[in-house]
Amino acid sequence: MRQRLNLEMLENDAEIDMTPMLDIVFIMLIFFIVSTSFVREAGVEIERPVSDTSEVQESQGVMLAITAQDEVWLDRQPVDIRMIRPTLERLKVEQPDLGVMIQADKDAKTGLLVQVMDQVKLSGIEQVAVATREGKG
Repeated sequence: MRQRLNLEMLENDAEIDMTPMLDIVFIMLIFFIVSTSFVREAGVEIERPVSDTSEVQESQGVMLAITAQDEVWLDRQPVDIRMIRPTLERLKVEQPDLGVMIQADKDAKTGLLVQVMDQVKLSGIEQVAVATREGKG
């Protein structure tokens, strides 16, 4: 009888402490948030030109877009070409190894693309790429 009573008491007192598991989950969440690199999207759809020699590159970090209407977009907002340099300089302070991917529409003016590339280079960023589509050649 006494054994039966002790067994019932053990069954009623058996609990699983979830605190250590929750601690581990929160630590993993913080680790993934801190180690993730965030990409700033341009914010518009671009019809990229076709290139037979295009190469796949990993994401650069900041995406600039030049539309067919010769608008420049950064971080989902239209931006004046004179504001590209100070904006990128500020971002470079936060992330020293920052790179820029320029997505120029196939109908955008080449002169505007060169001006945007100049602003990027003047901001001190060395990693600059122009996005294209892979050709069939």
